Amino acid sequence: MSRTMPESFLWGNSTSSMQTEGAFDEGGKGKSVYDTYPATAHSSDWHVAIDEYHRYLEDFDLMAQQGINCYRFQISWSRVNPQGDGDFNSEGIDFYSRMIDELLARGIQPMICLYHFDMPLHLAEKYNGFIDRHVVKAFVRYAQKMIDLFGDRVQYWLTFNEQNLYLTTQGFKISGYLHGPRSSAELFKITHHLFVAHAQIANYLHAKTNAQIGGMLAYSEVYPVSADPKDNLFARQIDEFMNKNFLDVFVNGKYSTEVQQFIANQQIDIDWQTSDQALFNQLSSDFIAFSYYQSLTISSRLVPAGMAPNLYLDYGAKENPFLNVNEWGWSIDPLGFRDVLSKTYNQYHIPMFPIENGLGVREEYHGEILQDDYRIAYHRAHLQALQDAMFEDGVQVLGYLGWGLIDIPSSSGNMDKRYGMVYVNRTNHDLRDLQRIPKQSYWWFQKVIQSNGANLD
Repeated sequence: MSRTMPESFLWGNSTSSMQTEGAFDEGGKGKSVYDTYPATAHSSDWHVAIDEYHRYLEDFDLMAQQGINCYRFQISWSRVNPQGDGDFNSEGIDFYSRMIDELLARGIQPMICLYHFDMPLHLAEKYNGFIDRHVVKAFVRYAQKMIDLFGDRVQYWLTFNEQNLYLTTQGFKISGYLHGPRSSAELFKITHHLFVAHAQIANYLHAKTNAQIGGMLAYSEVYPVSADPKDNLFARQIDEFMNKNFLDVFVNGKYSTEVQQFIANQQIDIDWQTSDQALFNQLSSDFIAFSYYQSLTISSRLVPAGMAPNLYLDYGAKENPFLNVNEWGWSIDPLGFRDVLSKTYNQYHIPMFPIENGLGVREEYHGEILQDDYRIAYHRAHLQALQDAMFEDGVQVLGYLGWGLIDIPSSSGNMDKRYGMVYVNRTNHDLRDLQRIPKQSYWWFQKVIQSNGANLD
């Protein structure tokens, strides 16, 4: 049986603005919360990243040479609207317009993500981020402006990167929340506000353009650590709260019954307003986007009594003894990738779109081509799992985007944790010359794309 992908299959790269652009104080950009984070012993600051603001043409040429036909990038909210809720910045808008044109000229479909954790500092300081409806309104205004400007040239859109992370303890940092009690109830309120924003933006895009949009999850397969029925219960509850509830809203416009009951039982005020249901009633998704890096296991014995399911993994996550892990403890589990694709498609029957996948490894360049066979093995195994999902399980998959295929600082700002197929010559504390140097995996992935997935050797 042929394992060649459909002609329309999208092969690509995913990044965020703060991890690529740099130029934090150029082009009229306002400050984001990330611009205030200092370098540490094991991380860089966010002022330069890989300087894509000045080097994007070089990076786009590398993508085109590799054969990539889709690039998912983020518009920095504070670059196009320095205060977040004030006047728009024409210089920032022109920068992204040029990017889009240059991608299209190279046969690369742009995919825009509107928010990837970097709240405009003004909105964080004055309103405490997405916990305030004013920020929701400001975000929708910004998003609609971008759709008006770029909706005729950009076919694929995302609202929030990894939207389910806002229901975890990370949700405070990535939502622009700077002060307050940091209660679990507030995470549900922030999450609801993001659902409202997503619905308004998706409905607007569908009304105004022919483009496509979907919600995005950080999807980690979670297994019970043992055959104890309570471990299985906890694994199922994590999936319900952290994945299925989000998909129920994205696809069907309604909360999961179990999550609704939990909110009612705990008397959580999620700031539900009458108009929210009307937005949800109109909501639909053209695809289900997700990142996938690893799987986890859960031990119910380690979770304190009465803990909310969205916080189970803070206490009960265990390393899986059957899987290899990288230096940072992230497991390598391509079979979990197949399971996520297949079970989600079986339930929702919406095209699947994995838009982040990759392996972080510590690497150093010494003048010869970097032989990253471990990265080739990782992507090969995950592509084989993706093909199993497509050709054996019948899943419709739109494409496969790797994460940071040109080296970028990790989400924690650590340049030592490299995901790329192209080496960028800098460290956490030494910018060096920022030269781009293809690794062995770059040429391997080029052959994969040339064969449209038929040759994974």
